[in-house]
Amino acid sequence: MTNNTQILEKCPLCGHSQFIQIETCEDFFVSHEHFPLNTCCNCHFIFTQNVPIGKNKERYYQVPDYISHSDTKKGLINYVYHWVRRVMIRKKTSISGKKYGNLLDFGCGTGYFASAMKRKGWRVMGVEPSKPAAEIARNKFGIEVISPGEITELSHHQFDTITLWHVLEHVENLNDTMSLFSKLMHEKGKLIIAVPNCTSYDAVKYRSFWAAYDVPRHIWHFSPSTFQLLAEKHGFTITAIKPMPFDAFYISILSEKYKKQKYPVLKGFISGIAAFTASFFNKRKSSSLIYVLKR
Repeated sequence: MTNNTQILEKCPLCGHSQFIQIETCEDFFVSHEHFPLNTCCNCHFIFTQNVPIGKNKERYYQVPDYISHSDTKKGLINYVYHWVRRVMIRKKTSISGKKYGNLLDFGCGTGYFASAMKRKGWRVMGVEPSKPAAEIARNKFGIEVISPGEITELSHHQFDTITLWHVLEHVENLNDTMSLFSKLMHEKGKLIIAVPNCTSYDAVKYRSFWAAYDVPRHIWHFSPSTFQLLAEKHGFTITAIKPMPFDAFYISILSEKYKKQKYPVLKGFISGIAAFTASFFNKRKSSSLIYVLKR
């Protein structure tokens, strides 16, 4: 690891030091730089190599249309994103299985999920590195939001539920972050993590053009088997795996756009239907998966 770039020499899941490069992906969204995807020869965990870290990574997020931070509705693709989010928030609010409690939404973005849980009677705190997104969450929804640097000051075992909705793939220190969640969770609490599924129907179809690789912002690329390894490494048991099949529509449309195809919305929608159908028969083919964990 340099001061500006994370270069992994050992697999964060199994410690193996032999990797194979399987793809080279372009940052279609911001810089158009190329980044290698490596896979561990032992456990087959896939990760982005040569990732910008620290202050160096900020410019890859500082784009007005980065939707999870800006809440923009400009353009048809972003409209699809908002539609998918509305559908999924209704599903997300029921996953914990509890009626109320203390919730930490790690990577709360602009606060839509946290706000929905607050309305249901939960005591909610958000963690968000993006200052513009945090301000939207505070001003629009009245969410208490802290920075990632403040999270270590929180009391241990205080949260009944900790949620990460498409956030874990962004964090630099994967193992340290998982260990922190174990400390912050109540003994009988739940950790709910949603991540893209790199063995999904749409991931296999689009390969290096798959929008959910989203290099270099996405560092870690999980399959159900490698996520199982991560959970076990940190003393968690996976109690449920739930599909997020609607993600495939947004991801497929964006992937078609990256491929510079004609009629990307139409082709992406058709691909989304195929992906949705595949996940109906096998949830492990879903574009994204929600993992429910307990200690």
